[in-house]
Amino acid sequence: MLHPAPTPMMTQYLGLKAEAQDCLLFYRMGDFFELFMDDARIAAAVLDIALTSRGEHEGKPIPMCGVPVHAATVYLQRLIKAGHRVAIAEQVESPAEAKARGGSKALVARAIVRVVTAGTLTEEALLDARSDNWCVAIGEAGGSVAIAAADVSTGRFEIVEVAGDAVEAELARLGAAEVVASEASAFEDSATTLRPKIDFDSGAGEARLKRVYGVATLDGFGQFGRAGLAAAGGLVAYLEHNAKGAMPFLRPPRIGRAAETMAIDAATRESLELTCTTGGVRKGSLLDAVDRTVTGAGARLLGADLGAPLMDKAAIDARLDLVRLFHDDQAAREKLRSTLRALPDIGRALGRLAAGRGGPRDLGQLRDGLDGAWSLGERMDAIVDPPVLLREIAPRLRGHGALIDLLKRALVPSPPIEASDGGYIAAGYDAALDDLRDAGAGGRRAIAALEAEFRASTGVTALKIRHNGVLGYHVEVPARAADPLMKPESGFTHRQTLAGVVRFNTPALHEVAAKVSQSGAHALAAEAAHLEELTAQALAGGEAIAATADALARLDVAAGLAERAAEGAWARPSLVDHACFEIEGGRHPVVEAAVAKSGDRFVANDCNLSESSRLWLVTGPNMGGKSTFLRQNALIAVLAQAGSYVPATKATLGLVDRLFSRVGASDNLARGRSTFMVEMVETAAILAQATPRSFVILDEVGRGTSTYDGLAIAWAVVEAIHEDNRCRCLFATHYHELTRLAERCEALSLHHVRAREWKGELVLLHELADGPADRSYGLAVARLAGMSPVTVARAKAVLAKLEAGRAKTGGLAAGLDDLPLFAAAAQVEEVACDVLREDLAKLDIDAMSPREALDALYRLKALANEG
Repeated sequence: MLHPAPTPMMTQYLGLKAEAQDCLLFYRMGDFFELFMDDARIAAAVLDIALTSRGEHEGKPIPMCGVPVHAATVYLQRLIKAGHRVAIAEQVESPAEAKARGGSKALVARAIVRVVTAGTLTEEALLDARSDNWCVAIGEAGGSVAIAAADVSTGRFEIVEVAGDAVEAELARLGAAEVVASEASAFEDSATTLRPKIDFDSGAGEARLKRVYGVATLDGFGQFGRAGLAAAGGLVAYLEHNAKGAMPFLRPPRIGRAAETMAIDAATRESLELTCTTGGVRKGSLLDAVDRTVTGAGARLLGADLGAPLMDKAAIDARLDLVRLFHDDQAAREKLRSTLRALPDIGRALGRLAAGRGGPRDLGQLRDGLDGAWSLGERMDAIVDPPVLLREIAPRLRGHGALIDLLKRALVPSPPIEASDGGYIAAGYDAALDDLRDAGAGGRRAIAALEAEFRASTGVTALKIRHNGVLGYHVEVPARAADPLMKPESGFTHRQTLAGVVRFNTPALHEVAAKVSQSGAHALAAEAAHLEELTAQALAGGEAIAATADALARLDVAAGLAERAAEGAWARPSLVDHACFEIEGGRHPVVEAAVAKSGDRFVANDCNLSESSRLWLVTGPNMGGKSTFLRQNALIAVLAQAGSYVPATKATLGLVDRLFSRVGASDNLARGRSTFMVEMVETAAILAQATPRSFVILDEVGRGTSTYDGLAIAWAVVEAIHEDNRCRCLFATHYHELTRLAERCEALSLHHVRAREWKGELVLLHELADGPADRSYGLAVARLAGMSPVTVARAKAVLAKLEAGRAKTGGLAAGLDDLPLFAAAAQVEEVACDVLREDLAKLDIDAMSPREALDALYRLKALANEG
């Protein structure tokens, strides 16, 4: 059966859909964006809107749904959050232009003007004001790997070269909204979008960057590796593809090195809940507990600081000095926070203007934000003996005098969001525009006079002159009074009859209305020209404006951290060059806040890791506070190196190069890994990567398998940490047999969380004490959890039998004292293996007879048994 040819509109749609590829296509039709076919089915389900149909394609009804253009942002937000990408196809000519081009039946031309994706958003309504929105590209060249990251809402652009096994950690640090990689990438599984391999060519990337920044060489930005150029080039190519010619604002790239910040892998970030909880929400995270910033830019910078603690002692101290300035001067802190709270987010306003999606209000925000920053800069300049960091950032708060003056003269006090209705250019800025406005106002007064005249001449007191988009200005009278105006000699021309009213026109009204419309159109055109000119002036100073936004954010972070420190009686950490970790009265910031809400007091604990006591074995009952103690010390390390005061009475610590946390685990079914497998993978990574400058917390290693296997693994891990990694480590366990290691490992010390039974009830004291725990209190905890008395009694009987058997046999750890230490055991095994390898290497297998081969096999077996 032959199907009719597609209509011109459907042919146009299918062509645009082919260009949009896997994106949902918003096809502009008048005041609606329409979606068709599979796109319509997907959108209708996500947006919960009606699915209808329109015409046929290949003999089947075409599914269709639509959203109003004026409300499109709301629907886009929901589609992006659901993981979709959306291509926007706009009408690129008017119906009149289409008619002039191709006659009365010509189809209005449409083109994809933008691709909306999670990583390329700039609209205020689509973004979280307190979180960065990174779009990331992974580049590979010559065996090296780099990551390029851009937040197009503010123009931040970073390039970091990383080891291949550190890519996941870097992506976790950024919390990227979108990850782009080559179709031939080794990191395909990490990407949300794959692009052609040619986009990630390092040579093409260098040329692309030179074109974007208008430079002949990239030397002024720093030294780029080939992988860095590949990543940056791939990212810029993706942004250009999505922007369709309106390239977003990108600041000069900052080239970083992974060694500049504390290495924190993805599992550790999730375990410690640094910027979001394991459930993916901000509330309950370290960031949420610490954040007292008053601006969106400050909150974004604080999140970045906590995600990438510094390794430069001087830079950390510079941040701490700025925090101390506002911590010690409450009046200055409150005044600064009050000023910052009133300032708009100039970084994101600049990003919208640069992307071509800004408006008069964004220019107004630049004016008000830069003016406020100037005044703040004058106050900062008046501070006697300012900290180094303040001396560095204070000059960036000023220097926009000409632009501020221009925007003050050009804009009304409160410019509108949209430019389409005009009214945002201030009176007195442009005399010609003022004349056009006066002409329009005069025309409106003339229309009011005509209305009075028509009422008098017709005797119809209900007569009104109205305006709409179809008829323009017209006369409207009640239907009951329309007959006199219908007469040919009345001077009125009938235009439209509706229920209850009749509409007319007259030559006099037409003449005056034409003048009003013409002056109004000319005034709108004049304002649009001014808007374009003012935007260009602002973008010319884009980098300096972005630097001012950064300075405001840094002040907000410092004042917010000072507020948090004063609120919680936090202490300034002291950073030293040797590997120590001395904490007095340490607390967990998140748990402490939760405990305070319930009216209880958090029990603070000390931690003192040194060269002679760098591995603490912590025992004690469940719910006794072991995990909290481990985590709080890891969080103190993060806070200190991020440049924050810490929840402790006193803190002295050596810089931590890598932080590892193996506290709790869950199945990773997507990768076919059980809880125990996840635990072993994470523990293996720690043993492979931890250095003497690292800080490791391990909780209940080995508990996910049989008792004997678990104890054996835990024993070997403790020895390896002590003998090979030699890092600072807190190791919590229920295997009391591990306490025997204290007799053989000179840098291992024993500690426990205190608990007591009182009148049959377990009292958890949450205090850390020296020495091993005397017992586990497992049955008491089970009773606390609500386990039935019958079950608890049965468990008690079973426990008695097990303990009697342990007494007879020497227990689980019987014979372990005879084992050599980890290093010696490993050496013995290695020597035995080497003997076997040497003997195997001597064999000429091809020349051996069957009898000779059998003899050789017996000999090798004997060697193996001897080893």
